[in-house]
Amino acid sequence: MSVNSFDNYPLAWKPEKEKLKQPYFKALAEDLENRIKRGILKPGTKLPPQREIADYLNLNYTTITRVYEICKKKGLVYGAAGKGTFVSPHSSENITITASNLTDGCIEMGAVNGFSEYTELTERATRAVVEKGYLRNLYEYTHPAGQPHQLAAGIRWMEQLGVHTDNEHTAIFAGAQNAITVALVSLFSPGDKIATDQYTYSNLIELAKLLHIVLVPIRGDKNGMCPDDLKRQCGTNKMKGIYLMPSCANPTTIVISKERREELAAVIRKHRLILIEDDVSAWMPTSIGNMLPSMFDLLAGQSIYICGMTKNLCPGLRIAYMTFAECFRQEILHGLFNINVKTSSLDAEIITELILNGDAYKIAEHKHSLTERACALFAKYFPECWKEHGKISYYQWMPIEIEKPFRDIEEDFISQGIRVYHSERFAVAKNQGHNFLRVTLCSAGSMRKLEKGLQILKSCLD
Repeated sequence: MSVNSFDNYPLAWKPEKEKLKQPYFKALAEDLENRIKRGILKPGTKLPPQREIADYLNLNYTTITRVYEICKKKGLVYGAAGKGTFVSPHSSENITITASNLTDGCIEMGAVNGFSEYTELTERATRAVVEKGYLRNLYEYTHPAGQPHQLAAGIRWMEQLGVHTDNEHTAIFAGAQNAITVALVSLFSPGDKIATDQYTYSNLIELAKLLHIVLVPIRGDKNGMCPDDLKRQCGTNKMKGIYLMPSCANPTTIVISKERREELAAVIRKHRLILIEDDVSAWMPTSIGNMLPSMFDLLAGQSIYICGMTKNLCPGLRIAYMTFAECFRQEILHGLFNINVKTSSLDAEIITELILNGDAYKIAEHKHSLTERACALFAKYFPECWKEHGKISYYQWMPIEIEKPFRDIEEDFISQGIRVYHSERFAVAKNQGHNFLRVTLCSAGSMRKLEKGLQILKSCLD
């Protein structure tokens, strides 16, 4: 036993020495994972320094280093430079956001469905596809990446968003989530590190956990992710990729400015990062003239661009377009064939019909109008928040001053008749000492119900 024994020292994680079996690194990693998943070690808990654990167990320091690295790759713990190793925020819980499990009478202001009640033009497009008489062709197992004319329609849609590509470098997926999954599985391996915003898409956090990919939060400001912090992290971490939502970050609503996009592109190019550009909100600006340059075009061959169609056209039609650089083509198509298998050709054909007959633009314009009305209601009840953070978006990001476990906060709101989501669901690492709500404005079912929900929210916060 070492002279500086930690036998009687209060370590946050104190494995039972007598139960350890060789190989020790594997037994210790399993013990640490088990304690985290059972909730014995809570999110945010600071783990003992590696030398302290090594001394306590009378093991080699490198053995403990290996244990911590295994758990980092599984997303169970994360390291903060100069501060130590901590239990990850969502290591023992599921933070996936869905539109299910909502009690009757509770107003949905959590999940984002994109005003799904507006379906008349989609119904008309569905009838038009059926009446054209080629349904048999759509049911055949051909063109797994999408039929040529369907790809051409997607390219036409993306061109208005500042993305220029061709059929050979485009594929159709069953929704943006599916496209992200294929990109992660095809281009990354367990233990790879991907830079993200400090608050990001919660389902990406869950996907990273499933695939044992490490997300590294990068500091940001009102213009988006900070290039200097990204550069610094690339210097201290062996980063392989980066995930961005440039047009309207989920959940913060931040739009990355043109200058910031160019600065980030320079860092991405220099460090040869693989960019996954999730641009589901690029269609939201009121006119094409307001469009900012896509990161895909700025990088000219070093990124993946994903354009989801479910939120801006119809949530039930799970269609997303992905365009990719030549250097990623083989891996992406391999992943598509083996994971995505085959997107519904019928769904893709209905979206194609909407684009080609012009109704897709009418639906998007109508949804933009609804979004403006919903945001005006939000501004009516929360004028200070709107003045500080407001953007025309399906959701708003508002600070709150409530110090309770985030699930308790969410349950409190549900008991009052509304569902909203707390910032903890979106925090990649620690929740940065601030609390926010993501308040969704497009899922209540009507403007009347939305206003009622906002009244309840204001009453609760007051």
